[in-house]
Amino acid sequence: MTVQKTNNKTENTVKDFYRLSIQVSLNGLSFCLLDTVANSIVNSDQLLFHKELSPFQTLEELKKLLARNKIEQSNYSEVVVIHRNNLFTLVPKPLFKADEMANYLKFNAKILSNDFIAHDDIEGHDLVNVYVPFVNINNYIYDLFGEFVYKHHGTIMIQSLLNEKSMVKSPICYAHISEQQLDITVVENKKLQLFNNFDFSTKEDFLYYLLFTMEQLKLDPETIRLRLFGDVEEGDHIYNLCYDYVKHIAIFAPSHNAELISSGNSESIDFTVLNAL
Repeated sequence: MTVQKTNNKTENTVKDFYRLSIQVSLNGLSFCLLDTVANSIVNSDQLLFHKELSPFQTLEELKKLLARNKIEQSNYSEVVVIHRNNLFTLVPKPLFKADEMANYLKFNAKILSNDFIAHDDIEGHDLVNVYVPFVNINNYIYDLFGEFVYKHHGTIMIQSLLNEKSMVKSPICYAHISEQQLDITVVENKKLQLFNNFDFSTKEDFLYYLLFTMEQLKLDPETIRLRLFGDVEEGDHIYNLCYDYVKHIAIFAPSHNAELISSGNSESIDFTVLNAL
C-alpha cells in the first residue's frame, strides 16, 4: 500500500540513498535507518510503553521519538510504516474481493463502522492480508515525508519466513516475541499453515498460546521444530519453559539481511523493522 503526496518538500538534508522503516503499535515504537550504499544500519531506536496507549497517545510518542533522533529533518529514498496490531485476517487471493474487506475482518477482529480497512498482497503466495492501519499515524507520516509505503507487520513476517532458505519440508513453528506480543507462524514445505498474534502478560500465557496452537494443528511437541526469535535468547525464562515441553527448540537466525543482523547492535532491531527495508 503506497500513499503519495503531490507537493515535494525541499530540505537542506536529503538522504536519497537512505531507507527508513518505522514500526508502530499501541505497546511500543521502533525505527531503523539503512544506508543502502554502505548496506549498514545508520541509526535505530526502540521505545516500549509500560501500558497499552491509545492511537492518539502513540502518535505523540512517535513525534518525540523521531524528533529526538532528528529523523523528521530529512527526506529519504523510501519510507515504510509497519502497523503492528491484531486487527487483521488472511484471505486466499482467489476469494478476495475489495468490497468485502469489512466482512472478512469482522469475524476475527472488533471493528467500527468508520474504520479504514487496507490490504496487502503477500507476493508469490496467493494470500491477502486485510487489516486496520493506524490512520492518524499514516496522516502524520504523509505530512512529514510525502510519499511512503505502509504494511501490516504480519505481511512482512509471513513473506520473510516463507522466503527463508530452508530445505526442511517438515513443519516449522516460528514464535516471535516483541512487546509482550507473540506472533506464531507455522510453515510446512514453503507453505503457510497458520499465522496468528497473541497478547500475553506472563510466560505461562505464552506457553499456553504456543501449545494450544500446536494442539489445534495436531503438531507433536516431540517432533515439531520450534524456532524462537525476537525478545528472547537461549537460557532465559521463556526459552527454558519451552524447552521443558518442546523437544526440538532453537533460537532462529534469519538468513535474510544476515549481514546486517551480524553487524554492530543490529540483533536488537525488530525483525519486521529490519525486513521491511
